[in-house]
Amino acid sequence: MRVDAGLAKLLGLSRTAVAALTESGDVVLDGRPAGKSDRLVAGSMLEVTLPEPERPVEVVPIRVEGLVVLHEDADIIVVDKPVGVAVHPSPGWTGPTVVGGLAAAGHQIATSGAAERQGVVHRLDVGTTGVMVVAKSESAYSALKHAFKERTVDKVYHSVVQGHPDPIKGTIDAPIDRHPKHDYKFAVMQHGKPSVTHYEVIEAFRAASLVEIHLETGRTHQIRVHFSALHHPCVGDLTYGADPTLAKRLGVTRQWLHAHRLGFDHPGTGEWVEFTSPYPADLADALEKLRDEG
Repeated sequence: MRVDAGLAKLLGLSRTAVAALTESGDVVLDGRPAGKSDRLVAGSMLEVTLPEPERPVEVVPIRVEGLVVLHEDADIIVVDKPVGVAVHPSPGWTGPTVVGGLAAAGHQIATSGAAERQGVVHRLDVGTTGVMVVAKSESAYSALKHAFKERTVDKVYHSVVQGHPDPIKGTIDAPIDRHPKHDYKFAVMQHGKPSVTHYEVIEAFRAASLVEIHLETGRTHQIRVHFSALHHPCVGDLTYGADPTLAKRLGVTRQWLHAHRLGFDHPGTGEWVEFTSPYPADLADALEKLRDEG
């Protein structure tokens, strides 16, 4: 295996990070600096000098326009996340965040988890809107993390995808890993993490279909990657092969993907609870244009 691929698997780093280590001479193979394309051979001595860990990204309390609290109690806070908002701070992201918006509005959340994502038990992409839950109590954090891990949470998304999936109801079971050439993307990869998406077409149009999606697993970009692999990318998702002409015609500037409903056992009462989020204006307008086209 090449040095970049092998180290990425051994250390859980991206290939870009490994390439930076090799370029700076921090990867030594059998006593000499290794190049990223050198081969790792059984029995060789591999030495890697890792850089100092990055300092935690600080949560900045800034009010977030359009961040709506759907429900709040002693254990949880359920929000409707607007487009263009990250769930928590990360290196390179300078825009608004859910945790920063909650802090600015005076909401206290759990202190469990890494400093920049305390209380966060699941995430939505910056360009994906919809319902999500954040833990307020420490017990809720543990219970919800366990529920997501055990797949007992009902995560329902709606997406408009290009064309007409065949069959109209099915399951996509295809492992996902980082894209071999582009670190910002993911792809269906033979040795990736197990990823399962259930879908059903609920409305068909001339150029696209509205599908309801139940996620069994929760990989990064899972829905976007799976439907792109089927050659039915989410409308507007140019990163994963969507048609820019169709996106422009519908006035969509991001993927048509919305976390519509979230159901789970309430960590405080044990009762099943469900929360829904209506389509935001940009997605609703695009849907109406599709209906008008027939």
